[in-house]
Amino acid sequence: MRKIINAPENFVDEFVEGILLAHPDLVKTPGDDVRVMVRADAPVAGQVGIVTGGGSGHLPLFKGYVGRGLCSGVAIGNVFSSPSSDQIFQATMAVDGGAGVLYLYGNYGGDVLNFDLAADLADLEGVPTMTVVGRDDVASQPKDNEHERRGVAGIFFAYKAAGAAAERGDSLERVAAIAEDVVAHTATIGIGLAPTILPTTGKPSFELPDGQMEIGIGIHGEPGSRRGPLETADEIATDFVEALVGDLSLREGARVAILVNGLGATPLEELYLLYRRAHQLLAERGIEIVKRYVGEYATSLEMAGASISLLELDDARLELLNAPALSPFFQER
Repeated sequence: MRKIINAPENFVDEFVEGILLAHPDLVKTPGDDVRVMVRADAPVAGQVGIVTGGGSGHLPLFKGYVGRGLCSGVAIGNVFSSPSSDQIFQATMAVDGGAGVLYLYGNYGGDVLNFDLAADLADLEGVPTMTVVGRDDVASQPKDNEHERRGVAGIFFAYKAAGAAAERGDSLERVAAIAEDVVAHTATIGIGLAPTILPTTGKPSFELPDGQMEIGIGIHGEPGSRRGPLETADEIATDFVEALVGDLSLREGARVAILVNGLGATPLEELYLLYRRAHQLLAERGIEIVKRYVGEYATSLEMAGASISLLELDDARLELLNAPALSPFFQER
C-alpha cells in the first residue's frame, strides 16, 4: 500500500486535524470531535445554516466547502462511511443562527438515515431543518427514477447557490427551494480507470483489468452502466456530453456551467483534454458555457477517472454562482 499515512485507524482524524491547523482563520471544530467542523465565524446570527456531510475520502467534497458563501458546517464519518446522527446534530447546533438549518448532502442510504435522525434531535431543541439531497449521477438511475440517483460532484453547484442565498439572508424555505432547483437542473456522469486502495484494509475499492474503463462508476466504486476497452479522451467526452445534454433536454441557446472533475489520480492535463472536447461539442450545439470549473472537486481518494457535470443556467442561478465565496478549498471573488 503506497500511502503517506500513520496508523490506518487514525487516518481520518489526523487529516482533519491538518485542515484545522492549516486554516484556523476559516474553519474550527465546535467541540472535541474533529470530524465536526464549522466555519470560523459560526453561528452567524439571523442566517440560515447549511450542514453537509458523508464519508471521508472525497476531499474537497464535504470538508472543503465549509466557509463564507458555501456550507456552514459538516460532519464526516470513516472512509466511505456515513457520519453519525450525533455528529450531524452537533454541527447543526453549532451553525444555528436562529434562522433554521438546511441539510444538503448526497443521496446515500446511511447519510439519509442519519441526517433524518439528526433532524429529529434538532426539532426537539426547537431548531427547524429542511433537507435537499444531491442526485445528479445520471448513470445510477434512469430519468424516470431520478429521485433515486446518487449524488456526486454536481452537488458542488448546489453548495455554491444555496450558500450564496443563505449569505444574502434568504429564508430557510427559500434557500431549500434554491438548492432543490439547482439539483433538478444538474447532471453528472463519470468514468473509472483504476480503484482507490482503502487505507484501513489495503484493498482496492473495486477490480478493473488494465486497459479497461467503467462508465458511470460511483465515487465509492459502485458499479457503472458499462465496461469496455479504454477509449480516447474525445470519445469519452462525446459520450458524456450526449448523455448530459439529453438528460437535461438542453437546446440551442441554453446556457450552462460545466465542471470537469478529477477523482484523485487523474492529472489536470487529462481533465483539460475532456474539457476541450466538451467545450467544442457544446459550442457546436449552440449551448453557451458561462461558468467553467476544471480540477478536483469531489474525489475518491486516489481513484483514477473523471466526471463531467452540467448545470443549466438562468439569470438567478448564474447570479448565485457568481457571488463571493471562500473556504479552504474554494473561492469565488
